[in-house]
This record gives sequence, C-alpha cells and structure tokens, in this order.
Amino acid sequence: MKADIVLQSSAIYTGLSEHPISGCIAMKGNTILAVNKTDGSEYIDSHTQVFNLGDRLVCPGFTDVHCFFTGYLLSIAGIDLEHCETETTLLEFLHTYQSKQNKGATLLGRGVNPNFSNLTREFLDSTFGVVPVILFQKDSESCFMNTAAINTYQFTPETCYSESYWRLLKYILNDTNFSVPAFKNYLKFMNSRGITSIKEMGFDDFWKFTEELDKLEKRKELTVRVSFMSQPVGSPMNLAFGRNMREKFTGNYVRFSGYNQMTDGSISQIEGEMKEPYLCMNTCCAKEIDWNTLEQDALAADREDFRFSLHAQGDRAIEKVIDIYEKCQKNTDGTLKNRHAITDLECSDPKDLERMGQLGIIAEIYPQIMSIANRNDKLTMIQEKIGLERGKNYWNRRKMADSNITISCGTDLPLLFDDIPESIYHTVGARFPEGGEPYNAENTLLLHELLKAWSFGGQYNLGFEDRLGTLEPGKLADIAVLSHNLFTTPLEEIRNANVCLTLVDGNVVYNNL
Repeated sequence: MKADIVLQSSAIYTGLSEHPISGCIAMKGNTILAVNKTDGSEYIDSHTQVFNLGDRLVCPGFTDVHCFFTGYLLSIAGIDLEHCETETTLLEFLHTYQSKQNKGATLLGRGVNPNFSNLTREFLDSTFGVVPVILFQKDSESCFMNTAAINTYQFTPETCYSESYWRLLKYILNDTNFSVPAFKNYLKFMNSRGITSIKEMGFDDFWKFTEELDKLEKRKELTVRVSFMSQPVGSPMNLAFGRNMREKFTGNYVRFSGYNQMTDGSISQIEGEMKEPYLCMNTCCAKEIDWNTLEQDALAADREDFRFSLHAQGDRAIEKVIDIYEKCQKNTDGTLKNRHAITDLECSDPKDLERMGQLGIIAEIYPQIMSIANRNDKLTMIQEKIGLERGKNYWNRRKMADSNITISCGTDLPLLFDDIPESIYHTVGARFPEGGEPYNAENTLLLHELLKAWSFGGQYNLGFEDRLGTLEPGKLADIAVLSHNLFTTPLEEIRNANVCLTLVDGNVVYNNL
C-alpha cells in the first residue's frame, strides 16, 4: 500500500523506546501505516507527499492537559492600552473605542499602567456613568473598575482572578462573533507549538460554548482534539451536564473529560496547605478550603465513572487529595477505576508520591513553571516561607517517575504558553531562566521521560492512549516535528529549537519548514 504522506528523519522518537530511531513514518489517510528504519521508498509513489526532515526530531503530537481558553480570550479582549503613557491619552483611546461599541457595552482595557493614580472608581463613575468599565493593569493581578462594573460582574480589584470574575468571562465567551474565530486562532497557535490535543477547563457548563464545539467538529474545522472539563464556579457541580456531554460527544475531536476543582493556592502567598506551619506565619494555610464539599463532589463524580482533577500545591493539600481519591472505586489490583489526577504538585512529600503511584493517580505538572521566576527571588521566597530543607521537595518529578506515576504536562495557559524546548530546559535541566547551576537537580526527569509525558502521558490522561500518544502502525497520525534533534542539542542551546511541522489526523495543520 502506498502512503499519502511520508516523513523521513534520522531522529524519530516513537515513544516506545528511550532513544530516537532513523527511518520513516508512512501515513495513509488519518492513520499511521508504518514506522520503519528505512527511507520509506516502498510506500512512495507519484501521489505521495514526502518530507525529508534531515535530523529534525519527529515526535508524537503533544498534549496540554490544563489550559483555559477563557483566560486566553480575556487576554485579547477589549482595547490594548499598554502604550498609553498618560491618563489623558488613555481616556482618548477609551472614548474612541467606546464610540465603536454597542450602546452600554462593557468597556474592557488591558495593559494599563498600574501607577495611573487618577483612574479611581469615583473618576470612572463620573466619566462613564452606568457603562461598566474594567481596565486590567499591566503585569499585575488587579484592575481599575467603576461601580457599574463591580455591580454587574460582582468582583473587585482586590478579587481580580478567574474564579472571581467568571461572570465577565461568560460575557466575553458568549459573544460568539468574537470568541469562535478567536478559538480557531487559539487552536492554530497550539498547532504552532506542536500541540495536537488539549484538556480545556470550562467553567460550569462552559456557558453553552459546547454548542460551538459541536458545530466546529461537524464542520471539520478543529485542528486540535479537545477534551473539556467542567470546573464549578458559579454553581455547584452539575452531574446531569456531564452525563449529557458524555452522551453527546463521542467522536475523535471533542469529548467530555470530567470535573476540575481547586484546593489550596500558592505557597508564595501562604495559601498552599502545608503539613508543618510556615516559618513567617503561625499557620499551615492562610486560605479556607472546603474539603468536605471537595470530597463529596469527587466521590459523587467517581460513582458515575467521571474522572476528577484536583489542583493542589502544598504537601498537606496533596496528601488530602490522595486521601479523597483513596475512597474512590478501585480495580482488583488496588488502583483507581477512574483516571483521577492531581494538578501542579508544587511541593510534595515523597511518601505521598509513592501512594499516588500505588493508586494510579495521574500527575499533571507544569514543566515550564521555572520560566516565570528567577533563582534569587524563588529561593528567597522558599527560604522565608518554608525553609530550604522543605524546599528540596519542590518540583520532584524524579520521585513521580520512580513511583510509577503517569506524568502528563500542562501550562495553565495563559499563565504559560506551550514551549516544549523551554520545558526541557527547566524540567530536565532544572535551570531558572537566567541559567547557572541547576536547582534540585536530583528531582529532574530525563529527556525521553519528559517527551513521553507530553505525548503518551497526556493521551493516557485523556483516555486515548490506544489511539494516540506513540508513533506506531494503526494509531492516528498526530505528529509534531521540532527544528532540532533535542537528544543531541546542548542544553544551553535547546531553547532555540521550535516546532516546524504539525500534523493532526494525517493533515498538515502547521508548516514552518
């Protein structure tokens, strides 16, 4: 049988062994026909499209298991005011923007200088009256708002985070003339990073955006496979919604993946729940967490065979999540029946990671997380908050792998944007962005382990490892090609690599060769 597409490369990481092979991948339709240690000439005829990739690294398509389209959408909504150097200029731009909007529409701005002291609530009230105004500050988790915005969306500059401003996210998402084209661009952006599957966090019932997903799938306009989760924010967990979505979406592109919830917060803000008190404050967690409801929801979802993902950062929070999952349905070998996961796992107790492995709990890590900190600030924070001894348990991916935990990768996008070479620099190299000595080098993964987490681990997380996640005959042809052979590229140069070709379902969806 002749192939539609043949990829030739001296570096093919199939996910079935630790090292890449030299050879070819032949594809027919949406399926991998063969992976051979030949040039593939036996599969080539005049109709075959051949890519001679040299030593570029060919990998299974990558999966981001924790991302937020609504967060991405907010980051591009409204008017960009970053270049306004004075408040007068900002108001001129804002008034011009308002003149082009529907009467009474919410005015959104982003990139605003946080030092603009005159943008008080009272000033915005007097200037814009009953029209809601929200101006997000640059490099800050805060915003300027008027009273109309506070009353409409029921959050304040002091509670400016996604779970609090969900009403605003709903407002933006429901503008489908804006959100649907943006979603298609979002997927194209993912393709440019080698992402072929995502687990998307949708608040509540995704506010009817599932209808748009259905339309896009039927029109064959999706370039990424989308598994979406429901994260309750505006209403309690809705199992009826999950049942409807599980029945509705059964194709190869859109699926319902269960439920996601937060537990603790960041250790830097003393909101990560720790087993021992913080050094700077006599508390193990400054945040109130409703563990009873979390447990009730997780067990209720598990009884109906929905999977659950709980976000935990501190070692006590991680332990409590494991305690919850331990009460869920189990297989005869003692592992969990449903593929429950823990997201983030910033600072974990090695003994709890062993329990995770025994139960079959999936880890959802952020392999690029070191990119948003510098060594001095991060280590100073750790020393002040919990001490460097407990800091040895930061980002302990090595213990996860040694405990037979299936590891998958996420970005919490838009916190981070998918960059596989960058993730290698930080999670394999254990470097902060400025370089220098590795931090907790004993906690790192090997290169092939991280690539496996980005590919097979993500598909196992989503339940599609029988069809995706490795390069082998009979599997669907989701493939990412990187510009360098990452197995031979020095760590200091690895961040120069990028994705140059992405295929989904046997179709080229990104080409920058």
